[in-house]
Amino acid sequence: MPDWLQSTTAVLELDITPQQLAARLLLATLAGAVVAGICYAAHGRRKADAPMLLTTLVLLTVLIAMVTLVIGNSVARAFGLVGALSIVRFRTVVDDTRDTAFVIFAVIVGMAIGAGALLVPLIGVPLVGLVAIVLDRLRAISLPEAPTHRLVVRMGLGRDPATVLDPVLDRHTTRRFITASSTSQKGAALDVTYRLHLPSDSSLPRLVAELNQLDGVQSVELTVQ
Repeated sequence: MPDWLQSTTAVLELDITPQQLAARLLLATLAGAVVAGICYAAHGRRKADAPMLLTTLVLLTVLIAMVTLVIGNSVARAFGLVGALSIVRFRTVVDDTRDTAFVIFAVIVGMAIGAGALLVPLIGVPLVGLVAIVLDRLRAISLPEAPTHRLVVRMGLGRDPATVLDPVLDRHTTRRFITASSTSQKGAALDVTYRLHLPSDSSLPRLVAELNQLDGVQSVELTVQ
């Protein structure tokens, strides 16, 4: 092994060889792909943004394995990494709580592989995968899931979303839920996010057009989930 590489492993206090390190990261990549495959098989087929989530799961597994290798047994290094990573802010709203579960799944698998506890993913990945797929199949049988839509309406502040939007939404939706509400444009506007269930004969362009014509509505965004 070159001297500069030996000094690097000494600084990090790694008790594994570069070959073992590469093998762990390769295994983390493969395990991340398995986690992503389980996520896709369980519920990703019905999600429009599934490719982005699946890519995130694979990368996250590898990155967590790398972080675990860097931390090792050093408490100081662990606190340093926490401080460095605290500058990252995640502001994306998670519409499906199952997505959060798979993100945590990827984190645990990555940490286990990075720490060398290979028995954990060896047993845990197939078990969690089987449970996730079985639960999804049971839910699909008991409650068939129609395609859902995400609607974001921007309105002038001071307008009541229920009073303005409900007459149009009542005609075009079978079910709807408000999933988020926030201000924008420095507090001058209100963004309301809905999850919609539409009838099979609904027209998305007509719904958007009718909402745009309402007094106080500034913009409308409708996407399929």
